[in-house]
Amino acid sequence: MKRLFTIPAALMMLCSLTGAAKGSPEISFASAEHDFGTVYEAKGPVTCTFTYTNSGSAPLALTTVSAPCGCTKPEFSAKPLAPGKKEKITVTFNPEGIAGEFMRTITVRTNIKNPDGKKKKVTLKISGVVIPKK
Repeated sequence: MKRLFTIPAALMMLCSLTGAAKGSPEISFASAEHDFGTVYEAKGPVTCTFTYTNSGSAPLALTTVSAPCGCTKPEFSAKPLAPGKKEKITVTFNPEGIAGEFMRTITVRTNIKNPDGKKKKVTLKISGVVIPKK
């Protein structure tokens, strides 16, 4: 009788250890917002970087990084990032044709699965005030 009990218990422990060893990625940003302050349209595009870390225990992959308009261009590495490593997303904002305050969002989609089964996404924000050409 003891053998029947210990075999299922051992199988359950083995399955849980296998799942734990596999791990999962996690993403954390040093900051998810950047304020450019005053931006002069005549001086052209401005750039900032968002540094992130894979704070999980499996490789992290950014599947897409997108912005809703052509004035904001994100650049990122599609290579998987090992646990504990850091990488950056570079965002260039072109103020041409924009005057006054602005706020843009950048959507980062990852290979991290949420409890509902959907892939995790993070929203980054850039803002500032554009002084138009005279």
